[in-house]
Amino acid sequence: MTERKIRVLIAKPGLDGHDRGAKVIARALRDAGMEVIYTGLRQTPEMIAEAALQEDVDAVGISILSGAHMVLVPRVLDLLRANGQDGVRVFVGGIIPENDVPGLIAAGVTAVYGPGTPTTQVVEEITRAVLHPEQA
Repeated sequence: MTERKIRVLIAKPGLDGHDRGAKVIARALRDAGMEVIYTGLRQTPEMIAEAALQEDVDAVGISILSGAHMVLVPRVLDLLRANGQDGVRVFVGGIIPENDVPGLIAAGVTAVYGPGTPTTQVVEEITRAVLHPEQA
């Protein structure tokens, strides 16, 4: 029996219009055998949480470069919890100051990835967090 495919939603919240990093990660996850749903640019936290619910995803990747991560990411986490999606793993990538990482982790983010993070690391950590959460 083969392991099930991991479903990942990649989202770009806020007014940030740069999505190259999100597309690179989406492609790496797809190439690793995951099902990837990309929401496109300028999504609200409500739109992201609704898409995660409708698509029944295992993980949400949020790519953010605008500096609004301490507002937008916790809002997405709150909405996922309100939808009963406590088990959905949330990953954040982009320009995140080191001082903000502990706050995001404390809010419920599984991992934060900055520029230059190898895509293989992202794939491995998402796979482990979703399929083997006891090892994450």
